[in-house]
Amino acid sequence: MPKHKIDALDRRILAALQRDARLTNVQLAEEVGLSPSPCLRRVRRLEAAGIIRGYHAELGRSETGFGLTVFVGIKVERHHEEQATAFREAIQALPEVISAHLVSGEADFLLQVVVPDLAAYEAFLTGTLLKLPWVSDIRSNFAIQTVKQAGPLPLHQLPREAGT
Repeated sequence: MPKHKIDALDRRILAALQRDARLTNVQLAEEVGLSPSPCLRRVRRLEAAGIIRGYHAELGRSETGFGLTVFVGIKVERHHEEQATAFREAIQALPEVISAHLVSGEADFLLQVVVPDLAAYEAFLTGTLLKLPWVSDIRSNFAIQTVKQAGPLPLHQLPREAGT
């Protein structure tokens, strides 16, 4: 459950911004059926609540030279808080890691790594990942083809307020 109430107008605002974050406030207001001032207040409230966390440009990976995506499962030796914190901080500092998740299953962490090519991944693996403290196993899964990129959140699955 979201910590903040999101009504039907908020949903429309969020859906519009997920489709096109470059909309001006006037365009956004027109699209969701509000006047500009109340629309801007709602956007600012959503930003202050952390629901809108930023606005980003989506870059083409292969067009920018990042032709290889690798999903890396990492198993760590121990699960003490101090080591876990140090490991998380080390992972967060690696620009090649574009997402990292603590998971259940065979691995403890699942990383999404982007690099130009296999040689760059080999250098990253041997020069960085294998040198991280407490790593006991690494499994690399290479993306052959991206079928669906990370997309907008499925706002339709949020619980509806009465009357919305």
